[in-house]
Amino acid sequence: MALQLMKLQVTASTTTNVDPESSKFFHVTGAETAAGTTLTIDAASFFLDDGTPATSLPPLATDNSYFTVTINGVLQMDGLSTYTPGATTVGSLAIAVPAGGDSILAGTPIVLEVVSFTPSASTTVET
Repeated sequence: MALQLMKLQVTASTTTNVDPESSKFFHVTGAETAAGTTLTIDAASFFLDDGTPATSLPPLATDNSYFTVTINGVLQMDGLSTYTPGATTVGSLAIAVPAGGDSILAGTPIVLEVVSFTPSASTTVET
């Protein structure tokens, strides 16, 4: 019998699922925030979709989550907001109001949306 290269015959398939979870937090400003200052909203100052008070802001998983801020129905640029996850007195959203621009008026609705993804994968190998 002649020499021959022996090799394995292998096939594999992977199924990947990415399940997003969105949390929305609502706030209505109580006072005007002037241009050139920062509006900081504590976790307890937000309320949830059902109107109940929020008690904490969820963590942001590296490369698997993001947050957006909407002020008076307008999506804001990323660089204006600083998000800190956590419970009351720790968790907060800070919005830097640019100098030379408009202030945020009292009674303005602010919506914080946090989106997190939970990826999962399964691989089947057949030989």
